Amino acid sequence: MATEATFTVPSDQFPLGSVFAELPGVTVELERIIPSRDVVVPYFWVRGTDVDDIEGAFRDHPGVADIRQVDAVADQRLLRVEWATEYDGVLSALVETSVPLIEAVGTSEQWTFDVRGDDRRDIAAFQDRCRELDVPITLTGLHALTPIDSDVETALTDKQREVLVLAYERGYFDTPRAVTMEDLGDELGVTQQAVASRLRRGIEAILGTTLDGRQPPDP
Repeated sequence: MATEATFTVPSDQFPLGSVFAELPGVTVELERIIPSRDVVVPYFWVRGTDVDDIEGAFRDHPGVADIRQVDAVADQRLLRVEWATEYDGVLSALVETSVPLIEAVGTSEQWTFDVRGDDRRDIAAFQDRCRELDVPITLTGLHALTPIDSDVETALTDKQREVLVLAYERGYFDTPRAVTMEDLGDELGVTQQAVASRLRRGIEAILGTTLDGRQPPDP
C-alpha cells in the first residue's frame, strides 16, 4: 500500500541550511519533485525576506555547486540550485531509493521532509540509506496514502481553494496565528473582507460535504 512519511532533520544538516545563519527568520521551501539521476530539486523558494543579495546569504557548502535567483515576488525569492553530485545526504538518499519528495520546508529550527513510497519497504529503505550516510533524520509521521475526496474538491470554487491553501501554508490556522486576513489579502491582491468571505464559504462547503448525512456520535 502506498505510504507517506514525514521526517525531520536539523537545520544545519541540509546544504541550504546555511542561509539561516544570515537570515534566521526565513522559510525555505523546495519545489515538489520525483528524483532522477539527472535533476534533483532544481528550484526552491525563500520566503520572508526582502534582502537584495539573496544568493550571498547562502554560505559555501560542499553540497551546493551554484545558486542563482530567477524571480522575485514581494518577500519571496525563487532560486535555482545546482547540487554537487558527489555530496551524500538526504537528496542523494532520495535518488538512490527512488522515493519521491512531496514537500520539504526548512526553518532555523529544522527541515521537514514529506516523502512517498509504494509501500513501507520504500520508506524503510530511504531511512536506512540516510542512516548509512550519517544523516540524523527522525521519523515523525507514517500513514497510508489518503485519496483526495472529489466531493470536497468540487464543492470549492477556485478562489475559495486558493485562499484556504494559502491560509494553511502561511499558518493562519495555527495557534497563535502566524498571519492575519489582511496579510493574506495583501498577498492575493484582494481586500480583507474578500478573504474573510472566501474562508467562511470555503469552510462551510467543506463541512457541508464531509458532515452531511453523518450520524452524530453517541453521547
